Amino acid sequence: MSTDLRLKGRLPELTERVVNTYSELGSLQHLGYCPLPNYETVISVTEDLKEILFPGYRRRDGLHLGNIVYHVGDLMDRVHDKLTSQIARAECHHAGKSADCNPEQRAHFEGLGQAKTLAFLERLPELREILAMDVEAAYAGDPACKSHDEVIFCYPGFEAVTVYRLAHLLHELKVPLIPRMMTEWAHSKTGIDIHPGAKIGRYFFIDHGTGVVIGETCEIGEWVKLYQGVTLGALSFPTDDEGNLVRGIKRHPTIEDRVVIYANATVLGGQTVIGHDSVIGSSVWITRSVEPYTTVTLEKPKLRVRAVGDELKPKLPAVRPAPSGTGPPVKQ
Repeated sequence: MSTDLRLKGRLPELTERVVNTYSELGSLQHLGYCPLPNYETVISVTEDLKEILFPGYRRRDGLHLGNIVYHVGDLMDRVHDKLTSQIARAECHHAGKSADCNPEQRAHFEGLGQAKTLAFLERLPELREILAMDVEAAYAGDPACKSHDEVIFCYPGFEAVTVYRLAHLLHELKVPLIPRMMTEWAHSKTGIDIHPGAKIGRYFFIDHGTGVVIGETCEIGEWVKLYQGVTLGALSFPTDDEGNLVRGIKRHPTIEDRVVIYANATVLGGQTVIGHDSVIGSSVWITRSVEPYTTVTLEKPKLRVRAVGDELKPKLPAVRPAPSGTGPPVKQ
């Protein structure tokens, strides 16, 4: 490769210009002695947690009751150490101490990180019970599904829900940043966007899944089934007297038990309630509540089929038969 050294000599000046923006645009960098949570480490912890939740389905095979205690014990120890450190970093940043955190404060945040990590790990047995119900909902709700193993291995909806349920536990413990990092990673993998603050009941199933959006203050009951492209979103974003967004209010709908919402339906608004045992058809737009046992569909669209007239059909070249035994037909 040939390099023009005269052009490369411009790099120091360009570097200085970039560095100058670090002072001018303070919201685009984090420069300090107390680091933020590390993205790769958070994702590594998430993968370890999935290995704990579904032993034998992920990275390690050959597991049995004789060695599972050692395998899971090693994972639990690793998750404890990594997650304690990452939560401590998140708590330090959230407290505004990232730039001037002293050793005493660091010890405080490490202790807080460990306490929240242990509280989180205490919930894993209960979480496995809930995920078993989600697997059952997927198997019961999709005739194409041949086994529970297929759900765990293959279904992006179950992948997204698994990461959401882990992140939701951390969200309930008021852990900053990390729950969103986890669910946005799942979003990038599956195309399914579930905010960790949403409240989702048992036996939840997202079929196909791509394009599903579930907002922060959404509440979903049990045995709810969503198809691809469903949006459970906000109708509007109220502002205060100074024009700032009002946060901490319910902006997203409530979906009661045994509701099915078909592909590309949109349900908006914090006061919108979809009553239990209802069916919401494809591509509908709902901004007001629906009573229980209701089916909502669009009027059947009218298709228009227009045949191409003879005058618009492409003209094919005339073909004359070749003399017998001399080969294929010949174009005129």
